[in-house]
Amino acid sequence: MNASTGGRAGRDGGLDEQYPGAHAGRPQEVPARGWFQIARRGWKEFQADQMMLIAAGVAFYAFLSLVPSIVAAMLVYGLVTEPAQVQSQIQSFADVLPASARDLLNEQMTSLASANDRGLGIGLVVSLLLALWSASGGTGNLITAVNTAYDEEETRGFVKRKALALVLTLGAILVFVVTLALVAVFPAVANALDLPTPLRVGVEALRWVVVLAVIGMSLAVLYRAAPDRDSPKMRWVSVGATVAVLLWIFASVVFSLYVNNFGSYGKTYGSLAGVVVLLLWLWLSLVAVLLGAEINAESEKQTVQDTTRGPDRPMGERDAVKADLGPADPEPADGGRTRSR
Repeated sequence: MNASTGGRAGRDGGLDEQYPGAHAGRPQEVPARGWFQIARRGWKEFQADQMMLIAAGVAFYAFLSLVPSIVAAMLVYGLVTEPAQVQSQIQSFADVLPASARDLLNEQMTSLASANDRGLGIGLVVSLLLALWSASGGTGNLITAVNTAYDEEETRGFVKRKALALVLTLGAILVFVVTLALVAVFPAVANALDLPTPLRVGVEALRWVVVLAVIGMSLAVLYRAAPDRDSPKMRWVSVGATVAVLLWIFASVVFSLYVNNFGSYGKTYGSLAGVVVLLLWLWLSLVAVLLGAEINAESEKQTVQDTTRGPDRPMGERDAVKADLGPADPEPADGGRTRSR
């Protein structure tokens, strides 16, 4: 759509009646009926983009990248603490997983911690770089999936894409390490202050709120940096990040309850049950992440205001497919994802 079309849409006095929030400058200005339209379009786009299938593919690559990611995290965090302590704190994050998947991760971490004790730190830099390179493969596929959710055509070269994947992977590992350290501090503070039981419960709840907030902020950074377009303002990626975190919590809890109480994966898959359950959990997690990306994309389309960073530009000149479309405009056809450069 060109700029003149966007201008006509913006001057249409009835646009806000048909598409509530069509002139919203921030997500908070979109009324409930507008968010219903966004959610409905987001789900339709999620299906049209075959995100269930894409999430399965990304989950497979995430599974392959999981051990290198744990290696990198243990190497970095192991610089300031003992490998066994790193393992113990990482295991606390795995409580959300079904028992079979949790046991699989614990087994891998035990093996890695033992290797660390035997001198894994001798080649720390080389080991860390190799682990980052391997882990970035999963991140690269996630970048491609988020790009698809935003209907963007990939124009970045291999070097630029790989550099972005490496930066996001390193950032995710550092955030994870800092989160581990913060989470470890909460119980220590509670013990040092000899807090009564009610306050200890509050401290325990607070540390998980911190974890979820960090996950949400990390997803917002992913949604902002991954698409091959002019970056959206941070406020236009926060809603999708929140939706993704809430869906991830719900899906993880329900899936864990099902597997632990009703599932028969152990009988069906035997020793492979842990692998299968972990893959399914990764798939559900990525479904939540990609649905959050679709919600973000459609929230930008709901308004004719400029949602990209920097000075405001008219529609058609924002170098972002969704930001260059208004709510009344049709979705771009497959293969027709073009924009101004």
